[in-house]
Amino acid sequence: MSSATGMRVVVTGATGNVGTSVVRVLSEEPRVGSVRGLARRLPEWSPPKTEWSAVDLTSERSDLAAEFAGADAVIHLAWAFQPTHDPATTWRTNVLGGMRVFDAVAEAGVPALVHASSVGAYSPGPKDRAVSESWPTHGWPDAAYCREKAYLERVLDVFERDHPQVRVVRMRPAFLFKRESASEQRRIFGGRYLPGPLARPEMLPFLPDIPGLRAQALHTDDAARAYRLAVLSAGARGAYNLAAEPPVDADLLGEMLGTRRVRLPRAAARSAVAAAWGLHLLPASPHLFDAVLRLPLLDCTRARTELGWRPTRTATQVVEEFLRGVREGAGARTEPLRGRKAG
Repeated sequence: MSSATGMRVVVTGATGNVGTSVVRVLSEEPRVGSVRGLARRLPEWSPPKTEWSAVDLTSERSDLAAEFAGADAVIHLAWAFQPTHDPATTWRTNVLGGMRVFDAVAEAGVPALVHASSVGAYSPGPKDRAVSESWPTHGWPDAAYCREKAYLERVLDVFERDHPQVRVVRMRPAFLFKRESASEQRRIFGGRYLPGPLARPEMLPFLPDIPGLRAQALHTDDAARAYRLAVLSAGARGAYNLAAEPPVDADLLGEMLGTRRVRLPRAAARSAVAAAWGLHLLPASPHLFDAVLRLPLLDCTRARTELGWRPTRTATQVVEEFLRGVREGAGARTEPLRGRKAG
């Protein structure tokens, strides 16, 4: 395991929004000697101390235990958001792929597993106060993303019982954004029919103010710093909420974009999303829309007190940076994060 040359860390999903930030932060950490990034397609980008392996987590031919051999920690970030019209495919990638990762961690004798859970794993909760990590994690069952995140929480419950020698950390961040992820997230959630208004906010005639549409955001680099702390902190175990202030709602977005807010009933908004999704005009499903309206706000006291973590950017700064990235077609030199100008 770790030696005079530093810790060895393996990162799955290393070329995506979170993965690129985690790999970079780890490569800059003196106590980390090497980082192995796993991804389906090898990137052009490779920071110091980093090596890459082309791995498909869903393939039986992938020897994950061999990839993890000698590692001090595995950070599991790999996740597929699409196709939302085929939840069996995302289940196979996210849940079954995640279970293969957990089994390989035990087989390879890796002492620490840091898993990317999410605010989406939480059961419906309040919008007027923040909840701790003790809030139930049953997700919103109608949304595949939440259902899969919640199921893996139960898988990890059993894993921890059966493998008490493995230190398991569950990160539960709010929505993660950075400039370099703008094009990817536009493609995943908005598709090619949505980017015009986002690219030119001044063209928005109004901003829908939907009851319950109040959520938290966090810069991806700030989340990556928390992952680094979890790897390096031998006493870190269990779940940690990660979010920045203030909560993002129509009032905040309206002030940022200089756009008037118009109250829109939930039913009308959902009907519009459902119609666009049904016609394959919008990748984001109405089920995920339902979930977002019900997600609780997160109390991050535990991450602050136990990990010494604090976000360096406010949620307002995060959203402003992300929207600039959308307008500029920002991206990075990995396949998932390829930049593309919004037309």
